[in-house]
Amino acid sequence: MGFKQKIRPIEILLIEDNPGDIRLTIEAFKESKIANILNIVEDGIEAINYLENQRKFKDKPLPDIIILDLNLPKKDGREVLAEIKEDKLLKHIPVVIFTTSQSETDIFKCYDLHANCYISKPLNMNQFIKIVKSVENFWFTVVKLPVYA
Repeated sequence: MGFKQKIRPIEILLIEDNPGDIRLTIEAFKESKIANILNIVEDGIEAINYLENQRKFKDKPLPDIIILDLNLPKKDGREVLAEIKEDKLLKHIPVVIFTTSQSETDIFKCYDLHANCYISKPLNMNQFIKIVKSVENFWFTVVKLPVYA
């Protein structure tokens, strides 16, 4: 006799300040066939507070994956990435850079800081949703993510 293993939803942290991009990302993940919980913070300081369970994020679980924009208010995405990858507890969480920047300097800097992938946001809405869905498909069905207790 077998048993059913309860599959918990994938915890996603979206660090993004653009309301339009937030809305498109929410829509793309709503259509997902994979159970997920999308948490959103809109600046770099909130992102660090979330990841360190500070202030209003006291009881939030660690995300399974982070989707990070580079051009954030208060604390830039590059700084956030550096802090994540320097932290013993956080450094294993995959970070997907999802930004408008196509600068070679940004691409090299992010990989230098151990980003797991770098994606430039398309200007076309349909392409944007298609890319979010391909990120979802790759990271949630192909890749084996670490499980945090």
